[in-house]
Amino acid sequence: MVQFEVPAIVPADPQANVTDLLVERVKKTPNLALFAVPDGAGWRDITAAEFHKQVIALAKGFTAGGIEPGDKVGFIARTTYEWTLVDMALFFAGAVMVPIYETSSPAQIAWNLTDSGAVACIVESADHSARLDEIRDEVPLIRSVWAMHTGDLEKLVAQGKDVTDEEIERRRSIANGADIATLIYTSGSTGRPKGCVLTHSNFVELVRNSSKSLEEVLTVPDASTLLFITTAHIFARFISILDIHAGVKTGHQPDTKQLLPALGSFKPTFLLAVPRVFEKVYNSAEQKAEAGGKGKIFRAAAATAIEHSKLLEEGKKVPFGTKIKFALFDKLVYSKLREAMGGRVVYAISGSAPLGPRLGHFFHSLGVVILEGYGLTETTAPATVNLAKKSKIGTVGPALPGVGVRLGDDGEVEVRGINVFKEYWRNPEATAAAFDGDWFKTGDIGTFDDEGFLKITGRKKEIIVTAGGKNVAPAALEDPIRANPIVGQVVVVGDQKPFIAALVTLDSEMLPTWLANNELPGDMSLADAAKNPAVRAEVQRAIDIANKNVSRAESIRKFTILPTEWTEASGHLTPKMSIKRNVIMDDFAGDVEEIYAVPVNTTNVSLS
Repeated sequence: MVQFEVPAIVPADPQANVTDLLVERVKKTPNLALFAVPDGAGWRDITAAEFHKQVIALAKGFTAGGIEPGDKVGFIARTTYEWTLVDMALFFAGAVMVPIYETSSPAQIAWNLTDSGAVACIVESADHSARLDEIRDEVPLIRSVWAMHTGDLEKLVAQGKDVTDEEIERRRSIANGADIATLIYTSGSTGRPKGCVLTHSNFVELVRNSSKSLEEVLTVPDASTLLFITTAHIFARFISILDIHAGVKTGHQPDTKQLLPALGSFKPTFLLAVPRVFEKVYNSAEQKAEAGGKGKIFRAAAATAIEHSKLLEEGKKVPFGTKIKFALFDKLVYSKLREAMGGRVVYAISGSAPLGPRLGHFFHSLGVVILEGYGLTETTAPATVNLAKKSKIGTVGPALPGVGVRLGDDGEVEVRGINVFKEYWRNPEATAAAFDGDWFKTGDIGTFDDEGFLKITGRKKEIIVTAGGKNVAPAALEDPIRANPIVGQVVVVGDQKPFIAALVTLDSEMLPTWLANNELPGDMSLADAAKNPAVRAEVQRAIDIANKNVSRAESIRKFTILPTEWTEASGHLTPKMSIKRNVIMDDFAGDVEEIYAVPVNTTNVSLS
């Protein structure tokens, strides 16, 4: 059994809780800008001391509003400054937040609130209020609902003005490291969401140790980041708390369509993103260049960037000709992309899905080092992450300090350490099934190199076994196909079938630009595009590229383009944009059967 374990580099403090991280930050640097909020065309800074003051005032409001230490409080909101303010205020009031994705359906909201036993709920918008109203009769334990859009947070602050500082100090100090800090529900990609009990020590110890490992990222002059992925997810929530501890200025942009303007004005030094964001940046730049008649130049620049990065990573000498081309493209292409991201981004932390070496090398040559990491809700986000001082593109890095990672006999990744959750809420059977002793079984399959850098190769439950007995990991095929600009999502199929095939959806945002660049009507419907020969040829090209990475027995030999999209609203994607494979296989069973209705003897035949 292969195992790598890294000892903690910060002594554990079993009495510490999350509130101590803010208290310590205020003592160290009260006047440091810890947050920035939109203000006209720019941003207004909020110091550590001012944030602390606002947190205490809101915590007093929750106290006056009837929240008791240990109470569960649901929270539905987008990624804004107020999200983190509410989060920390609930910690100071001694409460336990139950974050709910702002895109959750009424049924999902009802499940999270009833299963957790929440006694109150905070909503951001009228839309959230309407969804909560739909299931109000199903959540009888909810005695208070506060709506941000009607000014309820301000009313709570006013209501709490008579609560003493001593009472908030008492409440914030009740929890120790072993106590529950938050109850986060899994995204439900393989069934009903389970509540993960994350403790104060999970956050405190992981934050303190990770800040040492990521020191180069967090301590650059005027370090800052712009959060745009949902703070209801553990990935962004962890970074929010890490930033408070490390003194990194955080901004928020809930509307990803406004991301580029926000990056331009905020000018962060590092980003937190999922691979789909990097794919969108690359694909948008490529299609914009194509529309301006410079597509050939962009593709040559991309090829040079990837070649340059690979040579540097392998420690090889960069040929003079490549150096000249790189310098030219740096002026023509790379510098413009750096400027589009604000001009100061040096690092980007990527997680939640595999990034792929192509994008890693491309951004590396732009001067943006993407530190790919790996973790789950159950591991308080990161278990492994590439380091600024040593990273390997195509891996998710080594174990963080205080964390152990091993591979089971079947290659399953197992984790133990300071970051591993306590249990599934009110679900001892699921908890018992998830552990082998103190090792949490992630359900992911991986491999190590000789230095302990982990590579994730697929999900254990998603491994396809063909009728011929060939084991196929779908991710190895799906990820490169999804990188194509017109592909929205892809699901590889073929379990107990004679060959591997794929269901493909188109990207409705990128499709019109691509169509126009290829002299086709930009307003073509998804249904018409799915049948269009040029579109089908482009999808086939993406599949051919993916097939180069696998054996013939593992290659995709048929595909069908669906005339629809898979979205979170349609029930086919999780809030972090992962595919719900089991739901898709049920809903599109007829399309899968149609693929296999006619035998195939040749390679790579599209289904017309």
